[in-house]
Amino acid sequence: MFLEVKNLSKKYQDKYAIKDINFSLDEGKLMCFLGPSGCGKSTILKVIGGFIESSGEIYLDGKLINNLPPEEREISTVFQSFGLFPHMNVLENIVYGLKFREKNKAIIKEKGLKMLDKMGLSGYQNRYINELSGGEKQRVALGRSLIIEPKLLLLDEPLSSLDAKLQEEMRGEIKRFQHEFNITTIFVTHNQKEAFEISDEIMLLNNGEIMQIGTARELYEKPNNRFVLEFIGKSNIIDNSYIRPEDIAITNEGEDAKIIDIIYQGELSILKLKYQGKTIETFVINNESNYSIGDNIKIIIRKRQVI
Repeated sequence: MFLEVKNLSKKYQDKYAIKDINFSLDEGKLMCFLGPSGCGKSTILKVIGGFIESSGEIYLDGKLINNLPPEEREISTVFQSFGLFPHMNVLENIVYGLKFREKNKAIIKEKGLKMLDKMGLSGYQNRYINELSGGEKQRVALGRSLIIEPKLLLLDEPLSSLDAKLQEEMRGEIKRFQHEFNITTIFVTHNQKEAFEISDEIMLLNNGEIMQIGTARELYEKPNNRFVLEFIGKSNIIDNSYIRPEDIAITNEGEDAKIIDIIYQGELSILKLKYQGKTIETFVINNESNYSIGDNIKIIIRKRQVI
């Protein structure tokens, strides 16, 4: 495996921030660390990056890197704040890391301009950071990290400060850049939609421990435990079985249910149903349906085995 993490643990006083973390990642793949606030996502990222010490071992491309300082690990990190230098222009920010590796100023500038072009920022080289939009700052931060050709890219909730529309655009951009540069990447997020859209694999964490590692489909369709079931997607628990919203079909024949609420979400609406004394949820496509609160309907349910 290109990245191997073995038995990482970190304690603060008598409490584990992370405990017995073991995982591996193939070269060129993108893994998301997903979980609620305080679950240990960023701690693991900072341990891998060399910013926090811990027990355990980290191997990158076959090399043990535990005792190396951050600048010697062949890893680039983009933090939530981006960490750009406001007194430098865009080109100076982009090439900042190259100055410690390359003395020829002409080569540095050439590489910087090429990276600007790849980041969609041609013509921006003389602008300053306060003249950029949130998305443009994100591209500068990514370009600065990628220009030094790291073996591993770490992204710590890099989209959390952007608005929803820009987040969506940048998710696509990050995935495109990751494929284009074929860079092994770890992306920290608490946003399930974000993780589902961009990841090859997801590591779901809770209270400093791994709950499950797998693809988005594996976590959704084959949850290992109750936490995974309840954190990933929506689920209804009835009669020792769990039911996803898509497991409920509205039909002409079936069991009785009553619509008690409708939540409009554009192309879809969430229907909250009263069924056998419990509240369950399903969804309908709006241009194919016309329901009202209080409607009595018939449903057929596909139940899945409970965790």
